[in-house]
Amino acid sequence: MVDTGLHAKGWTRQQTIDYCRENSAKTDLEIENEVDRYIVQPGSVPCYKIGELKIKELRRYAEKELGSKFDIRAFHDQISRQRPVAPSTCWRRK
Repeated sequence: MVDTGLHAKGWTRQQTIDYCRENSAKTDLEIENEVDRYIVQPGSVPCYKIGELKIKELRRYAEKELGSKFDIRAFHDQISRQRPVAPSTCWRRK
């Protein structure tokens, strides 16, 4: 919500901080640091969520295909070997 508020709805930094204070248990310093990160890295939070969902999808697929041969450690090793995608470019079509 915060990323959308800032970059699509035109929230100010203070509006965003106020929203976070009302909707989280984080300290003021944590909130301010996060808001500042969202300001300079638009789209980073949704990109991380998209990545999380994709990894979960891949895990379900691997578990289904490999059955009892599925090894969570091997899966994580394989995922971690992949080239990282910068959050600011994860939404761009290639």
